Amino acid sequence: MTDSVETTRRLLENAGYIADAPLATVVHLALAMDRPLFLEGEPGTGKTEIAKALAAATGRRLVRLQCHDGLDLASAAYEWDYARQLIAIRRAEAGGAAPDIYDRAFLLTRPLLEAIDPALPPSVLLIDELDRADEPFEAFLLELLGEFQLSIPQLGLIKAATPPITVLTSNRTREVHDAIRRRCLYHWMDFPTAARELAILRRRAPGVEAALAAQVVAFVQDVRSRDLYKPPGMAETIDWALALATLGEAALSEPAVAATIGVLLKYQDDIAALTAMGLGELVAAARV
Repeated sequence: MTDSVETTRRLLENAGYIADAPLATVVHLALAMDRPLFLEGEPGTGKTEIAKALAAATGRRLVRLQCHDGLDLASAAYEWDYARQLIAIRRAEAGGAAPDIYDRAFLLTRPLLEAIDPALPPSVLLIDELDRADEPFEAFLLELLGEFQLSIPQLGLIKAATPPITVLTSNRTREVHDAIRRRCLYHWMDFPTAARELAILRRRAPGVEAALAAQVVAFVQDVRSRDLYKPPGMAETIDWALALATLGEAALSEPAVAATIGVLLKYQDDIAALTAMGLGELVAAARV
């Protein structure tokens, strides 16, 4: 799909995603080798956005499976439409033709099956926040991640005509099993460097003044180095810069930061801790 790491980096950049060299390399390898990509890291580091950027860059449809506690095969892959099967059986009992109740027409498609359905165009499959699902659910994924296929006992094997570009993400609230990791290429997603964060901010919020953008990034980078419960992610950086620009701020000031800090930090304990450190000093350091 791409002939070099640099081509992959440009592909992502054209879709609005600024990738550093290690990330562009592992994405390139995942595309070139038809291997799933497992991205692990703190919330807000851009893991989910990679799948969206790949879908936009390649023109593929994005199929997203949002993982959660209690997720099972019926919710993630497929289930039989028992109501329609029962209606077909009743019609046969009333003198109609005997139905094949395990025909594909009675199958309800969920995200995993939708992503590999050979009757549909190629896809980007995003299995988001796998760590939120129960550990037994991971066993359902092994066949799909290894062979890009699903075995349905009553119907047979369904295999992708074109393997989906597959991205799995985890916020590491629990460890994902080694069997999943072995089937994927792995990359740890850290918070961006100041230079990369500024480049992302300028790309995603071009209307923000250059001086304000630089000060916002300096402030956020400083905040992340503090002992907070939930450091701000890239999405919060962008939202905060846009909020300040919306208020007509051309540069950081202590009153503006105090008034908008809830856009950047989402927990009162973090806001209180940062305020106690002295917002004026933090602002002064960011403006240097």
